[in-house]
Amino acid sequence: MRKLSLLFLFIIYTFFATAQSDKAQWLADARYGMFIHWGLYSATEGIWKGERLRHPNNYAEWIRYRNRIGEAEYGELAKRFDWEKINPEEWVLLAKKAGMKYIIITSKHHDGVALWDTKVGSYSLPKLSGSGRDVIKEIADACRKHNMKLGFYYSHWIDWQHPYAWSHNQEVTGRVTDAQYNQYWQEKVIPQVRELLTNYGDIALMWFDMWIPYQESIIKKEQLDQLANMIHQLQPNCLINSRLGLPISNENVDFETLGDNVFGEAYTDHIWETPGTIAHSWGFNALENEWKSTNQIFQSLINNVSLNGSYTLNIGPRADGSVPFEGVERLETIGKWLALYGEALYANKGLKLKSTQHDWGRITQDQSGKNLYLHVYNWPLDKRLRVSGLMGKPVRATLLTPNGQLNLPVEQFGPLMHIQVPDRQPDPYVSVIKLSFDEIYLDDQVVGESTFGGFALNARNVITPGVGLKAFDGTRPDYLALKGNQEVAWKLYLPKAGKYRLTSNIHNGNGKESELKLSVQRLSLEASAAAKRYKQDFTILAKPNGKVTVEPNENWYVEEFLDQDAGTFLADRAGYYEVHFSSSDPIWFNRIWVEAIK
Repeated sequence: MRKLSLLFLFIIYTFFATAQSDKAQWLADARYGMFIHWGLYSATEGIWKGERLRHPNNYAEWIRYRNRIGEAEYGELAKRFDWEKINPEEWVLLAKKAGMKYIIITSKHHDGVALWDTKVGSYSLPKLSGSGRDVIKEIADACRKHNMKLGFYYSHWIDWQHPYAWSHNQEVTGRVTDAQYNQYWQEKVIPQVRELLTNYGDIALMWFDMWIPYQESIIKKEQLDQLANMIHQLQPNCLINSRLGLPISNENVDFETLGDNVFGEAYTDHIWETPGTIAHSWGFNALENEWKSTNQIFQSLINNVSLNGSYTLNIGPRADGSVPFEGVERLETIGKWLALYGEALYANKGLKLKSTQHDWGRITQDQSGKNLYLHVYNWPLDKRLRVSGLMGKPVRATLLTPNGQLNLPVEQFGPLMHIQVPDRQPDPYVSVIKLSFDEIYLDDQVVGESTFGGFALNARNVITPGVGLKAFDGTRPDYLALKGNQEVAWKLYLPKAGKYRLTSNIHNGNGKESELKLSVQRLSLEASAAAKRYKQDFTILAKPNGKVTVEPNENWYVEEFLDQDAGTFLADRAGYYEVHFSSSDPIWFNRIWVEAIK
């Protein structure tokens, strides 16, 4: 009976997972969208009565809470809006020009102000401004006109206007009761979301903004279920993000939203996105001086797609509807690139290779599964692009250029590929090489070849299971805190026979010499005794080392990692090798560097 119950649960989970995936497929195909943070806070421009925002993150949309502005006085900001200039269709046209496929606008942010002509109370932009303008209707009409999917941001958890909603200051003043919070939920959240999903046509997604699990908040599961069920009833195809307060595994969640400006680190099967900013603040901030470079935005978008993620990039228009020049410039530049090379991103995903496999850029894969796109951030100076982890030579390798495709010669060495590229890269930001295969096979364990040749056997590509990684913290590199005589190993492919040098990089904090042992063994399918015997061992003494000064006169010191030359070994043929490392005493291990001796 228990087996049948488990089978039933598995079938139900699979059904919901498949349904979620099918409904959200458009988001996985779109990959790139626009977030718009615009509301009463836009009229403060991050400054209140000559004072900047009282928080180091400078999020201008939080100014009412941070600077303790009263409700009535805050509402007066509506008079600063220039309705003769405000035209939401221009935002839609900008998104289209930028190559974006969907828009999410803040229908109600934490300040509790509705952008539309809500029938729930009078705290809305149309009523406060006296304009009668319904920006939500205008942007919905423009999205339909220009074939752009539309989603609504709605702050369900926090609302600084309603007396019984959640405000973080209740940690000091005392929280509202569950009954009071439910009153807010039933008289504001439910009817307002109902309005949004009833009055503005097809809505592609609802984007909620609770960045903690519901169990850590005041919201109850029953309230979230009520909200999700209503959305499903009103708009069955409308997606719901994980910031509703539920995990991606929940049947009411269609895609995962990572933290603000948090990007993917590993390939993930389910659909996810990063909400990010062009500058730093989400709402317009006149004191903004942290604009991301165009190159940063390119890499954020491409990196996410290569890991099966999407990127929702925010603009913060001013109170006259205008978008700062810095934002427009970056969006238009990316849009021009997508017009040329969009086939390498739209409806693409990544490969299940380590995200650190290549130090020159990222790889995406189209829906056919037979075309790969190499997004090259750093054009190789020696005109040889080294690609690791792909088994088998491609049928064709072409460089995509504004003037067409250029065929490129390819050499294949097992799971290592060398592509000869021209002297000049065709694009100043990201150049794209297309590889076409009959079938694609991966080696996701082999150590990647570095840009200039050589192999870094490190904490992120070790094949030994259960070894804890200590991640780079700004001064210490990625490292493994190994116990005495704990052995770790790597899978390596050497493209040619010859001599190779081994250099280990470690921190020895034992206060005494420690014995490091390395071994290199060829992996072979041959049955001969000679093939099985092929192994070279190395033993070196690593002297103790202490700390290094990070910055002078600040008492700031960090553990020193130093190279230890282990010697050379002879690879009698091209092929797979396994490298093992251990230390007689506990050691902090960074890497082994393997390079050919010319």
